[in-house]
Amino acid sequence: MARLTKVSTDQPSSDVRAEFESFLKERGNVPNMFRTAAHRPEIMKTMTAHFRAVMNTGTVEKKLKEMVAVRVSHLNACEY
Repeated sequence: MARLTKVSTDQPSSDVRAEFESFLKERGNVPNMFRTAAHRPEIMKTMTAHFRAVMNTGTVEKKLKEMVAVRVSHLNACEY
């Protein structure tokens, strides 16, 4: 059972609403790690910037980066 709750995508605070809307537009969902970090908007915003820098730049395809993240999570018995 999770110790931290996830902020609802339906009613985020005004501090994180734009970030949630951006994720919904880009991905169709808001990843749980950002919904959890949204309790601290200043931290979520820096996480979002880092995530986008990693996923949206470089020569490795985004799809492969996603598959690597899922595989690493699986190998570490982490719910992704």
